[in-house]
Amino acid sequence: MAVTLAGCGRIVSPAPATGFVGRNGTAFLRDAEPYRVMGANMWYAAWLGADSDYGDRARLRRELDRLQALGINNLRIMASAEEGPLNHSIKPGFTRADGSPNPALFAGLDYAMAEIGKRGMTAVLVLSNFWEWSGGLQTLLWRATGTYIDMGDPAHPWPAFADATAQFYANETAREFYDTHLQRVVGRINSITGRRYVDDPAIFSWQLANEPRAGGSDAAIARNKAAYYDWIDTTAARLRALAPNHMVSLGQEGTQGCNGQEAVVLRAHRNVDYLTAHIWPLNWEWADGDDLAGTWPTVQEKTTAYLETHEGLARDLGKPMIVEEFGFPRDGESYDPAAKTEWRQRFYRLIYDAVEDSWRSGGAIAGSGFWAWNGEARAAHGDYRFADGDHAYMGDPPHEPQGWYGNFDSDAGMLAVIREHTARRDLGLPATATS
Repeated sequence: MAVTLAGCGRIVSPAPATGFVGRNGTAFLRDAEPYRVMGANMWYAAWLGADSDYGDRARLRRELDRLQALGINNLRIMASAEEGPLNHSIKPGFTRADGSPNPALFAGLDYAMAEIGKRGMTAVLVLSNFWEWSGGLQTLLWRATGTYIDMGDPAHPWPAFADATAQFYANETAREFYDTHLQRVVGRINSITGRRYVDDPAIFSWQLANEPRAGGSDAAIARNKAAYYDWIDTTAARLRALAPNHMVSLGQEGTQGCNGQEAVVLRAHRNVDYLTAHIWPLNWEWADGDDLAGTWPTVQEKTTAYLETHEGLARDLGKPMIVEEFGFPRDGESYDPAAKTEWRQRFYRLIYDAVEDSWRSGGAIAGSGFWAWNGEARAAHGDYRFADGDHAYMGDPPHEPQGWYGNFDSDAGMLAVIREHTARRDLGLPATATS
């Protein structure tokens, strides 16, 4: 079990068991060899893995084969989804509205993990979500209190949803619901392999949630910080006790999720194994979808600065950093798989250049994970919107246009950029080392 050094708050992890990925300073190691993260987000893997009307195990295998052929070695997938009243939340979930488990989806996660491990890949398992598209913390609060706020509700404009969701950290009952799911997943025996999850080296890390924030407004962040840090520290300690061979991650965006407060990022990552950063130029109004060329200089400048800031924070922590989400629209902000991706290709190269520079120089950026993999999926409707009952899962989650940020199997230019990056995995390594 990891030990926290008194007075400095840093984690000293023992050498992991054979096959598990661990960290050594600002690098990851697997069996004493450097492990460079060349990742993709594929939140829906467990849904495809389910032996049900919404599952498609043959497609899951095809998608994993495609990703493996691209050189991808790490996937970030959802190991949670909470059914409830929120608009645009995926159904089915891992837990039904009454909190009871959905066995088919847990078995789908088993199948996905078995196939991921079979290919020598690893996965980040995400245990909840700050946002509504998988139910998340707001749904757990609804189960505890009977009240909720929908994201995008005109009666509750931003930052009302984020401020309300951040009340989760101080709600003892909602946290108990979260802990029940955590224990259920982490303590599981894989029904496909017969292996306990805690003994599975294909698990790269347990992630507390997707993009957990202390709030949306400065006032909420100040009000919730203590409970936020307590939830992180308590949950990380619980995960280390349950799964001592696995790393723990937070899933935070970085300073963008803290209203620019670097101190919050540093404190939030004190008792987890590595720092995460997410970069969304269009969502953050660095880019204009109708003028990607004209706004590119701003995107380039702000993205570079964001990477530099967070690599510096990772160095301060003495931990690795993963750019675990980054996304950019297709040309003209089209959702059509036939639309060009020239500006997305530039954006990916910008991220990959920073990662490769860090690999070459021994920096703190240990890898990345693009958002997201659409593969062979195509939108089921002409308006590119997801509807309840749809099973054409893709990387663009159900609250977003289908095809907004995800890469399709037909995106030759994008696939070439990804393949060129993964081919450079050995940059800066001694000739005898492998990644």
